[in-house]
Amino acid sequence: MQKQLLRKRNFSKPPLISVCIPVLNEVDNIGPLYSRLQALADKMADRCSLEFIFTDNRSSDGTWERLAELARHDQRVRALRFSKGVGFQRSILANYIHARGEAALQIDADLQDPPEMLEQFFAKWQEGYDVIYGVRRGRQEGWSLNQFRKFGYWVIDAISEHPIPRDVGDFRLVDRKVIEACKKYRYPQPYLRGLIAGLGFWQTGIVYDRAARTAGLSKFPIKKMIHLGLTGVFNHSTVPLRLATYMGLFFVGVSIVGVGYYLFLKIVHPDLPQGLASLHILVLFGIGFLSFLLGLLGEYLLRIYLILRQEPLAIVDETLNFLPEEVKL
Repeated sequence: MQKQLLRKRNFSKPPLISVCIPVLNEVDNIGPLYSRLQALADKMADRCSLEFIFTDNRSSDGTWERLAELARHDQRVRALRFSKGVGFQRSILANYIHARGEAALQIDADLQDPPEMLEQFFAKWQEGYDVIYGVRRGRQEGWSLNQFRKFGYWVIDAISEHPIPRDVGDFRLVDRKVIEACKKYRYPQPYLRGLIAGLGFWQTGIVYDRAARTAGLSKFPIKKMIHLGLTGVFNHSTVPLRLATYMGLFFVGVSIVGVGYYLFLKIVHPDLPQGLASLHILVLFGIGFLSFLLGLLGEYLLRIYLILRQEPLAIVDETLNFLPEEVKL
């Protein structure tokens, strides 16, 4: 039924596809990635043309110099260097904002996600899908880390206000109208997987096996994974706020039952000794519970504050193959 409603895309000339790559200290991966992108562009020349947009989170290992060398010889290579590191999700959004193509492919520089899958994504896009994402069937990492990721995806999807695909990262192809829709949301801490999933449109996934990192170190330790997961929860779910209300009502009910039970014991056993230890435990529990609730409220208030502060998405320090008027942050 869904395929019958899709509107197939036809172009009078090959459309431009923007390949978006956020980078941070990836000097050893830039060369292999560029070689594969070049080969991909040659292979798909009869179907589309490509541009390569890099956003550099203030790399310190020569990544920017390597990009500058490529940009001098290839006008398709365009890059923005931020004044400071702004994070992975902001980098992706900055890429989308500066993409000139009819669609944009988001890919990491570490080559864990094969750029050659653009061919499959492109075919689905031509069928009429607006978002085509890669679904990770397997990844070459430790069992415990893999299970931790799966649990995180399950939690975010379970409490989100809209379904978020499981085992899906930021490796995706999005249509121009999805990009324009993303521009309307200026989250201070965006979680694009949730944002794009919640936009609607026609979306589908393609299963693939994720490769190991070719060079360099991962920029996503457990701490950053947890932070990204919390961003996804607080940006796309009001369940924690409602949970605080429900838990408050639950403990009020428990307190009423406890008062009744205590009065019953006093009637049955008038000489019942006073429970000083129990009182201390209850007080400490109450303080801890209230602190937890205040923390939940604080997370939402922080996001309201950051929105009101209207901090720019990023500040661009240097550019490659960009005109001044093209920088839109």
